[in-house]
Order: sequence, then C-alpha cells, then structure tokens
Amino acid sequence: MATKKSAKKKKSAASKKTNHPSKNNGKVRVIIADDQTLFREGIKDMLADEKTIEVIGEAADGKEALRLVKTLKPNVILLDIKLPHMDGIQAARQIHKECPRTNVLILSSFEDESHVMEAIQAGANGYLSKMLPSYELVNALKAFANKNVMIPQPVMSRLMDSLRKANNTAADSPLVALTRMEVKILALLGRGQSNKEIALKLELSVKTIKNHLNNMFQKLGVTNRTEAVVKGIDLGIISAEKENDGA
Repeated sequence: MATKKSAKKKKSAASKKTNHPSKNNGKVRVIIADDQTLFREGIKDMLADEKTIEVIGEAADGKEALRLVKTLKPNVILLDIKLPHMDGIQAARQIHKECPRTNVLILSSFEDESHVMEAIQAGANGYLSKMLPSYELVNALKAFANKNVMIPQPVMSRLMDSLRKANNTAADSPLVALTRMEVKILALLGRGQSNKEIALKLELSVKTIKNHLNNMFQKLGVTNRTEAVVKGIDLGIISAEKENDGA
C-alpha cells in the first residue's frame, strides 16, 4: 500500500510540474500563430538552427492558438492580430487570463499606436513588426524570451506621443504613490531587465523583486510588466527616452 501511495504522490507531483511552461533542456518553447502557412513556415525555418529556441506548435486561428497554449504550455507565443475565429487581441486576453505564465509576443503588420495599446491592455508583453529583417526578429525573440518585455523604440515613441496627446485633452492623472524602491525597479523594467537582473543590480532576492512588482502593479492598476512601463512613462515616473536606450 505504501508503495502505491508513494507512486501516486510522485505521479501527482509530476503532473503538477507540467502545468506551467518551462524551458526544455534550456530551450525556449515557442508556438507560432498566424493564418498564413508560408509565414509560419518562414518563421519556423528561421528558428530551426537556433539552439536556444524550439518551435513546439503552430496555429492558423485564434481558437487553435488558445487550445495549443493550454495543452503545450509554451514559454512564448508569437501571435498575429488578424486571425480568423478569434482575433489576436481576444486570444491574447484569454491566454493572459488562463495561462498567465505564457508570454504573448504580438507579431503584426499593424504598427499604429492604437493596435499596440490594445494589445498591451489585452495582456501582451511585447509587440513587433512583421517587417523586421529575419536576423532582427530572431534576436528580438531571444531578448524577449529572457526579459519578457519587447516594444521597439519607434513603436514606443509613437505610443507615447499618442498618450501625451490624450493626456492634454483629459483631466489630470491621479498621483501614484510608488516607493523609492518601486521607482528604481520600474526604471530597470523600462530598460528591459529581467527579475533576476534587477535582483542582482539592487542586491535583493528575486522573491523580493516579485513582491515589489505585485505591489507596484496594484498601485498602477496594471497586470503585467509592459503595462507598468507604459503607465510609468505616461505618468512621468520614468522617461521614455532614457529607459528605452538599453531595451
């Protein structure tokens, strides 16, 4: 009986471990969601020789993308906005809600600030243009996998211009009382640094950084790192130009 119980416990523990995305042999596990077969194949071919990235699934529509994320639990999903059955924004929202450990990177031909903001509000951690050269796309994906935030400077600049215009016609924003440490962490987030890098920089544990992030998210009324950076810039807590130099 004891042997059966211990076996059940081991099986239960093993099943729990697979409930969250993890790097298989150090590789970043990626799903590609795009309705164009040739585009998916092109991305796959580009990533085929990358030792640190593994494409584990493909989806041609939003519903399939969501199903695959739930089943395969990737580290990253490359998600197009224009998808049949369920568009990329809706899919990003559902993935963020149901599989929050999977990072959503929007890869789209739309580069206007309205699409970027909508994607971020839906829970996307990053936004890249399909027009990027292949080597830049691969490098961006690697950086995104490590830092979980990716908004190119040109896109961020347009986004911030739009936010500033909106603020000029709106009522004054309410003050957000961040602690000095939270402001430091937010600034480092703006530079695209990971939790581990921030912890090393500030000589704190990763767990402490996560606690600060949770408190900061509540104060800013956001749900992820990308939203926090955008909100921090919008409120003037950190600078768009300065914080994005190293992103």
